[in-house]
Amino acid sequence: MDRPLRIGIVCPYHWDRPGGVQYHVRDLAETLRGLGHHVEVLTPAQHEESLPAEHVTFAGRTVPIPYNGSMASVQFGPISAARVRRWLREGHFDVVHVHDPAPPSIGLLVLMIAKGPIVATFHAATVRSKWLTAWGPVIRPWLERISGRIAVSDFARRLQVEHLGGDAVVIPNGVHVAPFADGPPLPGLTRGAGMPTIGFLGRYDEPRKGLPVLLEALPAVVRRHPDVRLLIAGRGDPEALQASIPPELRPHVQLLGELTEADKAAFLRSVDVYCAPNLLGESFGIILIEALAAGAPIVAADLDAFAAVLEDGEVGVLVRRGDPAALATALGDLLADPDRRADLSARGREAAWAYDWSVVARRVLAVYETVVLPGGGEVTASDDDADVIGATGPGRQPLRRRVRR
Repeated sequence: MDRPLRIGIVCPYHWDRPGGVQYHVRDLAETLRGLGHHVEVLTPAQHEESLPAEHVTFAGRTVPIPYNGSMASVQFGPISAARVRRWLREGHFDVVHVHDPAPPSIGLLVLMIAKGPIVATFHAATVRSKWLTAWGPVIRPWLERISGRIAVSDFARRLQVEHLGGDAVVIPNGVHVAPFADGPPLPGLTRGAGMPTIGFLGRYDEPRKGLPVLLEALPAVVRRHPDVRLLIAGRGDPEALQASIPPELRPHVQLLGELTEADKAAFLRSVDVYCAPNLLGESFGIILIEALAAGAPIVAADLDAFAAVLEDGEVGVLVRRGDPAALATALGDLLADPDRRADLSARGREAAWAYDWSVVARRVLAVYETVVLPGGGEVTASDDDADVIGATGPGRQPLRRRVRR
């Protein structure tokens, strides 16, 4: 493309609540602006005042619903539609990029209202979804308005193909590699010196993240490495977690709480092994890329998305998911083998650069270029509220009524 584009990006999740899609949208927008393009973001938030003053527009608040083992954000109806319509008209966009458009959110509203080039990225990953099996045919007429489809992994692409129709090009999530690769460790922690350290980062009160499996594996690791320490970072109820840890293991476990982005990078540069014992619902595994960039040797569950990032075990160790004994053996073996850790660290650092935002954003731009109208032409907004308020799919009940159930 020989001219800067005006790009509108839609994030359906609360901007001021940490999450993978939010970080993806934030970093993609920043990278595209750095390449000279004009980018505006439309997103809900818990608190409007938490949004940046420029380039990010408040879309209202949402209602959470269970989706893909986590929570999706419902935002629907005429008030939300009016905000979407105003944003589209004021943006004069060459292309609009919607993230996770399947749930009843502002992303789906954009598909209903916008006319012109639309790109969508599918982040969620599940191969068996009763919700999407029922919901997919209802929303398919609006999904057909998407001009270019992206999935962040082969696993996410399978969701798109099996439940929502059509196909998608796979473009992975991105990471700013340099901040993870360079910098100091956490105070008092140095990889390879002192007691061996295992790291876990995630919502530790969310079962699919697999922390109970890691805690079940820990006694066997302690028997082989009596001075081992497990550092747990992330959100959750620390008192409930402490109560679930047997007294004999508590000296080996340290809770760090929620980390800033800078502290997360320092944390990953500090641990001897990073452990990702996740059980399901991961479409990609951005934390694995961050750990690779930081040079942390990885032991991870053999989820499809994780296996893709770790190149089927070439740049990290894969173990059968949900198997504490296998996890304990892998962790114990890696902690006992400094040469293997050094080799994985070097391989991981090299592999991470393929996911740097400087590479990934240009791949996204290439998709934009395939859908932008020749000779120019803005995305416009429909004046008709019928699709939003009384919308129906073929042979289906009104969409508003289905959303309220």
